[in-house]
Amino acid sequence: MADPRPPRLGRLSEWLDHLSNLHPRTIALGLERVQTVSRCLATPLEALVVTVGGTNGKGSTCAMLESTLRAAGWRVGLYTSPHLLTYNERVRVDAQPASDAELCEAFAAVEAARNGIALTYFEFGTLAAVWHFARHRVDVAILEVGLGGRLDAVNAFDADCAIVTSVDLDHMDYLGNTREAIAREKAGIFRAGKPAICGDRDLPEAARAHARSLGTPLLELGRDFDVAAAATSWSYWSPWGRRSDLPLPSLPGACQLGNAACCLAALDSLRSRLPVTDEAIRTGLTRAFLPGRFQVLDARPQTILDVAHNPHAARALAANLAAHASTGRTLAVFAMLSDKDIEGVARTLSPFVDHWMVAGLGEPRGASAEETRRRLSGLPAGAVSVCPSVEAAYRRALALAGENDRIIVFGSFHTVAAVLRLWADERSG
Repeated sequence: MADPRPPRLGRLSEWLDHLSNLHPRTIALGLERVQTVSRCLATPLEALVVTVGGTNGKGSTCAMLESTLRAAGWRVGLYTSPHLLTYNERVRVDAQPASDAELCEAFAAVEAARNGIALTYFEFGTLAAVWHFARHRVDVAILEVGLGGRLDAVNAFDADCAIVTSVDLDHMDYLGNTREAIAREKAGIFRAGKPAICGDRDLPEAARAHARSLGTPLLELGRDFDVAAAATSWSYWSPWGRRSDLPLPSLPGACQLGNAACCLAALDSLRSRLPVTDEAIRTGLTRAFLPGRFQVLDARPQTILDVAHNPHAARALAANLAAHASTGRTLAVFAMLSDKDIEGVARTLSPFVDHWMVAGLGEPRGASAEETRRRLSGLPAGAVSVCPSVEAAYRRALALAGENDRIIVFGSFHTVAAVLRLWADERSG
């Protein structure tokens, strides 16, 4: 049974506590609850909708879409998850996070419309974000899928264009334990007659079969559109033509060219309704920013933050580390959720790490420092220090690192957030 409605909620923190306690489960996949409440909300979303799913690369693709569309003069709403420092990061209009007051207003609208239906935290937040975008009359709403696609709350809203950036093994308890099964879940965001863009060069057949069954025009990276990289630029081709001498994306890493290509393919497919100039594309690619993706802090020793939390993302981080060789040692601050593939992530990064500072995460699903250490025991992991918290692990890494060494912080959004918060507090103090 749903919790009773709160008598009065004023502050954002109170609303977020309320959202956390409405549903007995943190994750409860299904669209019926969101669709029912959405029909009761008084403000329909009339914007063009781009839905972005995938195992990794969703956030980067969303950031480039937002930046490019804004450079073209469109009013853009962006909904992403999870956040790093504040919930407000999840809901943006024209690159500005929603204020506490705006979020409280949106939450109150959803609360009034839900009629006792027990929504999960993510479902409630998704409905509030869409309500906020409708109130602000955005031209386009970019909605990032939280988990999977087919039964994710975002999928309650029909996509005018759907993007699946990549397909790999993650969230297997919910999505299946093969790439084929996971691809089918992610392809659930496709819509009949509406373009779908896929950035995985080895797309499982299940996604293609689902597109055929719906009559979805599917464009695949490497087959229908592609990129070619040069030293300081890149080119892109699609059924709509070729663009050459494009500036490299501001987001670091070779993997970002694939994400940028998905962005351009989506914009090409929507060009009749959402025209974007070549100048806007160049500006958007060079201005996009996303914290926690191979983010280098302005500090000595060098500190690199990356939210890599599955083997697929770890491989991208490893490629970035290889491309940015260090003359000194590499020290890792490492903490993960217990239901993630800790061994797989650590195994991928172990060739680059000289000393591990493992920590526990104070989250319901967080692995303890001892559990993480045990799960590293079978790997050639080098020296390992067990620390009581991520903050303590980072301070220990700073104490051990020389000026030419580097520190990498990875394993979870929670891990990166803890170091970002500590770094910001020390700079402001």
